[in-house]
Amino acid sequence: MMAVSCLTRALRSMTLSQPALLSSQAITQTGLATQGPKMVVQCRGFLTTASLEQNRTFWKQREKYTIKPMGMKKTGGRDHTGRIRTHGIGGGHKQKYRWIDFQRLRYEPNNEAKPFEEKVVEVRYDPCRSADIALLAGGSRKRWIIATENMQAGDIIKTSGVIGRMAVSANEGDAYPLGALPVGTLVNNLEVQPGKGSEYIRAAGTSGILLRKVNGTAIIQLPSKQQVQVLETCIVTVGRVSNIDHNKRIIGKAGRNRWLGIRPSSGLWQRKGGWAGRKIKPLPPMKQADTPPPDPSVCLRSGDARVRPP
Repeated sequence: MMAVSCLTRALRSMTLSQPALLSSQAITQTGLATQGPKMVVQCRGFLTTASLEQNRTFWKQREKYTIKPMGMKKTGGRDHTGRIRTHGIGGGHKQKYRWIDFQRLRYEPNNEAKPFEEKVVEVRYDPCRSADIALLAGGSRKRWIIATENMQAGDIIKTSGVIGRMAVSANEGDAYPLGALPVGTLVNNLEVQPGKGSEYIRAAGTSGILLRKVNGTAIIQLPSKQQVQVLETCIVTVGRVSNIDHNKRIIGKAGRNRWLGIRPSSGLWQRKGGWAGRKIKPLPPMKQADTPPPDPSVCLRSGDARVRPP
């Protein structure tokens, strides 16, 4: 017991050395120390290489384009307040985001208003979308786009913003304004407003149809059979989006849905079967009126088609 009491007394007498303070803590303590000796506050700080705000990566707010895969944090279906906004999201394999350039008609400096060509470097799988993506190289830049059905490495694709008097015969993967394409062309990556970037027909295996052109506008039939009318200066890509067999994939087991970041529904909720539902029973038979049977000895009317009983 003596040893324990001596050890306790020794530990109480020890004083912890003051570690390195953060800049904000040092400024606070310096300001308090100038006010008087009684206002000095002794507190332990923590060591860090940078502030927490600097450690956060806002990959959606980057201004300079890059083709390098970027780290992406999972949200679990939660918004900035921490509340779940979309159920059934969570977990999944770690993914990296490739920045897709949805504005196909993006000119390089000193080459504005001129058609340009780009070469397909590679076509690869993208974990963040259902369609495949393609890496293009042309001039002094590289960028990612949504790949079309038959796009392969080594293909040369053309992008133009010129609307001529005659309709062009575009190849698959080329990008033109709607006014430059003939009626009946299969298109994808449709712009709603010129220069804003493609917003429609971007899922795997989808395509739209250019139905007609009316007074500087074009009418497109979407994969949902809905028709939209946009300006003929909106840029579209010719062809069909890649990975057409995406809807035929077989999940096979519940674990693969967890790999994809899809959580199962709650085990507390169960669909009600027929045992708890309303029973649809057959109607009861019709009741006949209680009338006495006819007397066979009575003679029938002359106009009746039946014969007198014997």
